[in-house]
Amino acid sequence: MSKVVLPTKGPLLTGKGWTVFFVALIVVCAVAPMLNLLVPRESMFYMSDYAVALVGKIMCYAICALAMDLIWGYTGILSLGHGMFFALGGYMMGMYLMRQIGRDGNYKSDLPDFMVFLDWKTLPWHWTFSDSFVMTLILIVVVPGLIAFVFGFFAFRSRIKGVYFSIITQAMTFAAMLLFFRNETGFGGNNGFTDFKRILGIPIATQEMRMTLFALTGATLLGFFLFSKWLIGSKFGRVLQAIRDAETRVMFSGYNPLPYKLTIWVISAIMCGVAGALYVPQVGIINPSEMSAANSIEIAVWAAVGGRATLIGPIIGAFIVNGAKSWLTVAYPEYWLYFLGALFIAVTLFLPNGIVGLVRKWRSKGKNTLSDGRLEAQRALAASEGVEPSALPPIAVEPKGARA
Repeated sequence: MSKVVLPTKGPLLTGKGWTVFFVALIVVCAVAPMLNLLVPRESMFYMSDYAVALVGKIMCYAICALAMDLIWGYTGILSLGHGMFFALGGYMMGMYLMRQIGRDGNYKSDLPDFMVFLDWKTLPWHWTFSDSFVMTLILIVVVPGLIAFVFGFFAFRSRIKGVYFSIITQAMTFAAMLLFFRNETGFGGNNGFTDFKRILGIPIATQEMRMTLFALTGATLLGFFLFSKWLIGSKFGRVLQAIRDAETRVMFSGYNPLPYKLTIWVISAIMCGVAGALYVPQVGIINPSEMSAANSIEIAVWAAVGGRATLIGPIIGAFIVNGAKSWLTVAYPEYWLYFLGALFIAVTLFLPNGIVGLVRKWRSKGKNTLSDGRLEAQRALAASEGVEPSALPPIAVEPKGARA
């Protein structure tokens, strides 16, 4: 009986990968702040405040795309409700920022302006810890994670999967949006939260604070990328991919898919919550429209365009799609949604593996072409020396898919 040899665990990143990672970290945490704070505005190297806000916002979206890749690309569960977790993290941060306004609001009250306008006398119970930054950080993780755990437990235990799971997640997000639209829930109704003044007592509208949030967002994105890379390379990650490819066989092999699916679902929701919390102080507003069905679908589009099950692909997809969106909504605002729909259809039909998959395909063809060229050259040399082609040693060719 032959012995089964399990695949060995490779390094977290290759030498080239670590070089790219640290270059990205230096650019986000050092180069970009210097270009915005130290370079004169008239210089061609100056990074404008608009560019800082745009790139910071897209990096928040990239975290959501990375979270979607974990649950969809590596586990095979398409969620159309991640916009809710993103908004929940944003609302947790927004509540803290509203409390930081203090008496600087229009009504000069300790209560947020919208509560004074609605004739509220006291803060509702769910605002109890909103004046504490530490508790806010805890709630940013706990609230999306807890709701994801409760929903995921009942959904996965009932073995809901495929399009049915996608529809249920979208229905859940739509219900949450309707709930947050109501004034009596204490979340600002249709207008949400805005007009933020300070964070940790420091003015939020200064260049220094904006660059701090920018660098923190970039570092968080890179940190989540490393964490995801480690997670997927572990035994836990291999089980997730087995569930994606053949869940029934996984069950016959003695594994219970429920804890694996539930764990990655909760992790993915927490990542979106953290992204929402970083998004709100940079954009300056949070309202229930962040829970719209279109926003959740866009997250899936970013992952599909970049390339599912690649980790780097969804990040690239988030930057490409949102960069195009920021331009198209100004140049052709009435056609943006048509472009988004056409892009998703085109990727589904012609780029099933996304942009990263297309690049890998081109590289693979290049290697095969190079190998064929080497073989022809070797045969020509052998013919000139009178050696039979059958006597030539075979040329080693790396099989497709050998490298992740």
